Amino acid sequence: MAHGPDKRFSLNTGAQAERMTSAQAHAAGIDAGLRAYMLKVYNYMCIGLALTGAVAFATSSSPAMMQVIHGTPLKWVAMLAPIGMVFFLAARVHAMKASTAQAVFWVYAGLMGLSLSYIFMVYTGASVTRVFFITAGAFAGLSLYGYTTKKDLSGMGSFLIMGVIGLLIASVVNIFLESTAMQFAISVLGVLIFAGLTAYDTQRIKSIYYEGDGTDVAEKKAIMGALTLYLDFINMFLFMLQLFGNRE
Repeated sequence: MAHGPDKRFSLNTGAQAERMTSAQAHAAGIDAGLRAYMLKVYNYMCIGLALTGAVAFATSSSPAMMQVIHGTPLKWVAMLAPIGMVFFLAARVHAMKASTAQAVFWVYAGLMGLSLSYIFMVYTGASVTRVFFITAGAFAGLSLYGYTTKKDLSGMGSFLIMGVIGLLIASVVNIFLESTAMQFAISVLGVLIFAGLTAYDTQRIKSIYYEGDGTDVAEKKAIMGALTLYLDFINMFLFMLQLFGNRE
């Protein structure tokens, strides 16, 4: 009889250990799935940036292409088409196949390359390269912070979006004012706002991961996450280029 309680204790301890092991295995499975999902987001974003850079450089290297795109009314198509595609993809991604959403993202990245080819006319190639790597380093650190921090960054979201709207309004106003001081302030605020958005968006993209998503849904989430971070990177790069780029 003296061994009864010990036996029950042993059985209870074994059951608890089994439940703990099962919970740990489940958590490890979620972590592995999340890492794979975030890696896919970053891969899509990096390929998109590489495609944009290649198209921009190739276009800038052809005087004929530059004349057609930036010397004719076609420049408005090159400027506005990428914006239209972002809204189209955001509105219709739920109804698309993942392969279609991916194709739209690649087309968008290519159009952005055509649109951004002008930077090689305005800034020296060396300064474009230097600012790109500065932006890449800053982006990596900010995104890592957003991924790893335990602090809830959701409260920043509405404030940062309001900041983006303010930047757009200020930029339009400065087209008419042509104020150098105002342009400098816009560039500084632009860097700060998109730096904050990089951390915020990374945390948000991480938070919408769900291990029960089907392959198609998970793929589309990764594409939209890549698009979001791509936009954060491009905008931060352009504002930093205005601050630190050497003009031709």
